[in-house]
Amino acid sequence: MDGPAGASGAAVARRYLWLMMPAMVGASGVGAAIVLLLAVFVVPTPELDDPLGVLLVNLGVAVGYTAVSLVIGLLWGWRMLRPMVIWLRSAAAPTAREQRIALRAPLRVVLVVAAEWAVAVVVFAALNAPTSPMLAAAVAVTVALGGATTCAFVYVLAERIGRPVAARALAWGVPARPVLPGLTTRALLVWMLGSGVALFGGVLVGSATLTGAPVTVTELAVIMLVIGGTALFFGLLLVALSARAAAAPVLSLRDAVARVERGDLDAEVPVYDGSELGLLQAGFNSMVAGLREREQVKDLFGRYVGPDVVAGALERGTALGGEVCDVAVLFVDLVGSTGIAASRPPTEVVSLLNAFFAVVVDVVDEHGGWVNKFQGDAALAVFGAPASLPDAAGCALAAGRVLGRRLAEEVPQVQAGIGVSAGRAVAGHIGDHRRFEYTVIGDPVNEAARLTELAKSIPGRVLASAAAVEAAEEREAARWRLGDDVSLRGRLDSTRLATPRAQRS
Repeated sequence: MDGPAGASGAAVARRYLWLMMPAMVGASGVGAAIVLLLAVFVVPTPELDDPLGVLLVNLGVAVGYTAVSLVIGLLWGWRMLRPMVIWLRSAAAPTAREQRIALRAPLRVVLVVAAEWAVAVVVFAALNAPTSPMLAAAVAVTVALGGATTCAFVYVLAERIGRPVAARALAWGVPARPVLPGLTTRALLVWMLGSGVALFGGVLVGSATLTGAPVTVTELAVIMLVIGGTALFFGLLLVALSARAAAAPVLSLRDAVARVERGDLDAEVPVYDGSELGLLQAGFNSMVAGLREREQVKDLFGRYVGPDVVAGALERGTALGGEVCDVAVLFVDLVGSTGIAASRPPTEVVSLLNAFFAVVVDVVDEHGGWVNKFQGDAALAVFGAPASLPDAAGCALAAGRVLGRRLAEEVPQVQAGIGVSAGRAVAGHIGDHRRFEYTVIGDPVNEAARLTELAKSIPGRVLASAAAVEAAEEREAARWRLGDDVSLRGRLDSTRLATPRAQRS
């Protein structure tokens, strides 16, 4: 399988690293700001002998811990994602492990961030426990809330930044099951981490107030404003980012479906999601590939038997047998084909035959018929079956006239006899259920073949039966002149000949 088109793997890896590092730093900064906001304005704290000193100690430790944790986190994240980066730079097909790492990269990044914040909870709880157990608990809860919000932001950003990586990994094959949280899980996490965290903080404040924590009305109002503002701003931001991430694949699918409805079977959507959305994207591409293959088979089938036969087979099936119907038949055969094959190189003969048959197919199609079969250097065309055709006889006669003129003009290296007949024949599938063909069998076919043999020896080399002329509408019938009755080889009844009025019989 060929690799995915687009940017090189090295470029994708470079873009991913350059975007992911500032995203992690920025998200951690947002989390730290939330913690500071909650600690100063929201979380009730016990009475302290030196509150300013405690605050400065916590701020100092926070700055130091943030710097150290960011360095450790980036190194740890690099170690976890290094196999993915090496694979991207190699431009080779990923192993199952490399693909899994690439698709789960957002979860791995979140794992690093969650571990940093979990350690921070322990560090700050231990730092404040000697001062006051209640303060330690309040700070631990505050840090945990900030960490949860940070993890939510990191996941949303990591999933968005990692789409080119996921697309490249999924281009080599889609897992049978989702490897990332689905839409339901994502929605619940976004709500919980974006709004639920702030609301939980409000619950803690209410609980603390009810248990006797000293909170004035003004302080309670400020707490509610901060909690409400945090929930509104960060909740809305997270929901918007998550909704956009979920809507993008759906919108691309909608556009692709519209293209398929318009007949564009080259429509394809990029697969860049490891959840059920990615399976949906891959499923759509597989469906379109199946439709494309079906149309290719239908087109190929149609080139062998004709589009009308294909349409009939799809609509009515391919049961053996046929039906009696009125048809017109045109038969065309080269003059002196044996001598042509003996005097020319095989490649030149094939080229000449292709040029000859190209004119035949073009003229027959132009007049509503279809070439039923090629027989060496001859061709049998049918008008009026399997699809009915108004004035089938007139169309076949017009095709015979035009074909005689065009062959003389466009393929002067060869000469061909043309015979046209009309009447009742059996049209249907002939053969065995393992191998059959659609064809027309009956007297008009035999008569057209015999007329073609006779036409090779007359000027203009186009002959028709009087029955075909009489069956045609007046406009086309007037273009033909009736001639003598002749007995054609292999036929009991005589046939009255007809020639185009433009040529002499």
